[in-house]
Amino acid sequence: MTAYRVGLVVPSSNTTMETEIPELLRRRRELYPGEVFTTHGSRMRMKHVTPDELRRMDAESDRCVAELADARCDVHAYACLVAIMAQGPGYHEVSEKRLAEVAASAGGPAPVVSSAGALLAGLDVLGARTVAMVTPYLPELTGLVRAYIEGHGVTVHDALSLGVADNLAVGCLDPAGLLDHYRRLDLTGCDALILSACVQMPSLAVVQQVEDEIGLPVLTAATATVHTVLTALGLDPVVPGAGALLAGPR
Repeated sequence: MTAYRVGLVVPSSNTTMETEIPELLRRRRELYPGEVFTTHGSRMRMKHVTPDELRRMDAESDRCVAELADARCDVHAYACLVAIMAQGPGYHEVSEKRLAEVAASAGGPAPVVSSAGALLAGLDVLGARTVAMVTPYLPELTGLVRAYIEGHGVTVHDALSLGVADNLAVGCLDPAGLLDHYRRLDLTGCDALILSACVQMPSLAVVQQVEDEIGLPVLTAATATVHTVLTALGLDPVVPGAGALLAGPR
């Protein structure tokens, strides 16, 4: 039996990543029963998804990683996509490097990944150069996410903003609603669909269903984060029933 500790840096109002990531890791045990994962969270204060609150929240990430380093986590995941992307292109690399140094200085050296960087890496794994996406954000923030993804060389052909600013309300959205939301997107020429470009918008329950319906790879901030966490741990990034990104070698 091999045990792994996953540290999660999350917004204080987050209610989704601490359910979807453990569920993905639980599903993995169907294939790898000798692995045990535990998740350990530290929180950054944030109630409303606005540029000002995101900047203030991001400043707390160093403290969170230092706290998690005390638990000797094997990997840390900065689980707020828009907090990174709102800071401008390439910020995930700056943040991950700085936080890895914080973990090491606190006596618990471990790799640090981010949901923002994970989403871009996931698109690269899938070979996706043109995508559509659903976000819960106000249009201004969706625009920042779009610019960040396009700065990575991926065209966002279409994007849907649900316009929910209250982060707690985002976590209460019914994932079944995504079955209607994605149909409002123009998928012409797309290589993949980002069904939830937000760690807080629940989506895991319908990822595989939507992928089966549209015949395109479907990923989310959560599935991409788990793919990158597993990769950072040196494990095969495979989880059943969670879309093409986690389906194994392509």
